[in-house]
Amino acid sequence: MAKYTELTNFIKKNIEIEAEELKIVLPYFKTIKKSKNDILLSNGKNSQVSYFVKKGCLRLYYIDEEGKDITRYIAFENQFATELVSFISNEPAQETIQVIEDSELLYITHDDFRHLMLSIPKWKEFYTRYLEKAYVNNSKRLISFTTLDASERYKQLFQINPNIVRRLPNKIVASYINISQETLSRIKSKI
Repeated sequence: MAKYTELTNFIKKNIEIEAEELKIVLPYFKTIKKSKNDILLSNGKNSQVSYFVKKGCLRLYYIDEEGKDITRYIAFENQFATELVSFISNEPAQETIQVIEDSELLYITHDDFRHLMLSIPKWKEFYTRYLEKAYVNNSKRLISFTTLDASERYKQLFQINPNIVRRLPNKIVASYINISQETLSRIKSKI
């Protein structure tokens, strides 16, 4: 099951799971290829799918009250991406999921995800760990917005996830660390 190699490694990195359980989990994931700039989920639609990035990049963003595009999350290879609030609550999404690079994805529906949580206890453990990591990452990121200046946020981003800086346009990088493109250009010219 070569198409599941990356996902298998990701799951095993996060939990101990028996081969038999993994054989049950993996077929629930389907493969899809998407092109750069495709929209996987639009603001206002219900998020009924969770994506695992085999190749490429996705971003979650929203438009603030001033009409500014704010990137909240970026998923590269071996990461999951979904509009989690909508996925959990079944309420309309407040964010959009956009394909940033041509991508090969695995996806699982909300119903199948929930079914696995009921039938495979280790899958529930996997989900709990995923939620915990998402919470920690979001908290750290929010704190950085109030405790670090623009230059420090950029340096921290480059240290934690250099792919964002190397692979994505300045517009998205600036949006992700909550600074203007002009400020980002000034910071990059000094480094």
